Amino acid sequence: MTLDVDVTATVGDFRVAAAFRSEGHVTALFGRSGAGKTTLVNLIAGLETPDRGRIAVDDIVLIDTERRITIPTHRRRVGYVFQDARLFPHLSVRGNLTYGRRFTRRDDRWADFDAIVDMLGIAHLLDRRPAGLSGGEKQRVALGRALVASPRLLLMDEPFAALDETRKAELMPYIERLRDTMRLPIVYVSHAIDEVARLADTMVVLDDGRVVADGALNAILGRADLYPYIGQHEASVVLDLTVGAPGDDPDVTILDHPAGRLTVPRLDKPPGAQVRLRVLGRDVALALGDPGPISIRNRLSATVTGIAPGRPPMLDVTLDARGMPLVAGVTREAADALELRPGLPVTALIKSAALDRTSGSGSNT
Repeated sequence: MTLDVDVTATVGDFRVAAAFRSEGHVTALFGRSGAGKTTLVNLIAGLETPDRGRIAVDDIVLIDTERRITIPTHRRRVGYVFQDARLFPHLSVRGNLTYGRRFTRRDDRWADFDAIVDMLGIAHLLDRRPAGLSGGEKQRVALGRALVASPRLLLMDEPFAALDETRKAELMPYIERLRDTMRLPIVYVSHAIDEVARLADTMVVLDDGRVVADGALNAILGRADLYPYIGQHEASVVLDLTVGAPGDDPDVTILDHPAGRLTVPRLDKPPGAQVRLRVLGRDVALALGDPGPISIRNRLSATVTGIAPGRPPMLDVTLDARGMPLVAGVTREAADALELRPGLPVTALIKSAALDRTSGSGSNT
């Protein structure tokens, strides 16, 4: 899927002038409150109209002001999950789920009702009304309603905003399952970097209605000039790994990595399950050759690919670990002592404690 956006719009006193192109499966619109994320996603949905511009999904032009093309909102086949569920209180869960399907032509319907209900775990809720649902259940039903309508694009505007941490933890695996089992392109709006790291592969950073940067997730997370906009103070990378065969310690999970193996505190996932980890630069140390007998067991063979200024007095050392990116935060003094330079082979050392359950996610597929 290719999403092309190039628009300017004035909504009240706020002005958006944003342009980006994404070919990602999950594209995160990221920025602080008031950055223009919801306004931009409303423009894609057709709930707002740009003063000028063009929005297209693959070869389907949703709006082009110059060519005077506008597809009405109800014909765009764009599913929308709002911050609050916005379910119809007078309809049952089943009625809410099937409501949007009437706007989709029969030939365009791809969604399997029973499969979506099963994926979201809401079969036992079908005869209930929204008033009797928890916040997390309401959001799962809202997500199901968007999917049953067979959209060509799914928009999710901070779906965790109205949920507490417990409900958020309950809902996140369902969104990960959606990402992993359905090839539906998703635009995910968030101001929480942990959500983006768990879900997205492409990132668009917004500030005051404009695009500050866009590109692959790891490329954005590794840029020191974007730290003020992202809300992080150091570089990081996201690794997509696979659970390996069990080891001798039942409290440890082994993850397969092309450059070695990683051990993390136990994850409740079977061998072959996919796991996503965010690794912070401060949790990666570097050594030349074999570091010898030390307590850090996670050791990956890597090659230095670049050195860039980080948050003083640190440098961000980017690495290639057998095709997977990694980044280490080191002081200038350490970089000089190790004579770090692009092309230099090193050993990357990562503490298992840094890769705890809060940094990992994934499905069993």
